[in-house]
Amino acid sequence: MSGVGGVGGIDRVMALRAQILERNAALSRANASGAASVPSAPAQATSFATTMENALQSVNAQAQKASALSEAYDRGETVDIAKVMLARQEASVGFEATLQVRNKILSAYKDIMSMPV
Repeated sequence: MSGVGGVGGIDRVMALRAQILERNAALSRANASGAASVPSAPAQATSFATTMENALQSVNAQAQKASALSEAYDRGETVDIAKVMLARQEASVGFEATLQVRNKILSAYKDIMSMPV
């Protein structure tokens, strides 16, 4: 999940939500007028591997940011403790979400491999 967590992840989720609402409104207008709906711009197709790679890179970046803030706080630099704790919590939530996605993928793989051919 793109992003799963963090400010960048929230921005992506909000952008996706806005797109869904916009398309829903366009479909409602098209259905009301009886016309066929035509999307304003073609959706860019991305592979599952690319999506997962981007999500993992985002989670890794969050973890590195949290680690850097924690180290700066430990060295006695002027860093707000709330900022450190928020970054650590974001990294933790991102990691947990990634772990859950991995578990679901493994479960789906095992289900598929156990299907009779």
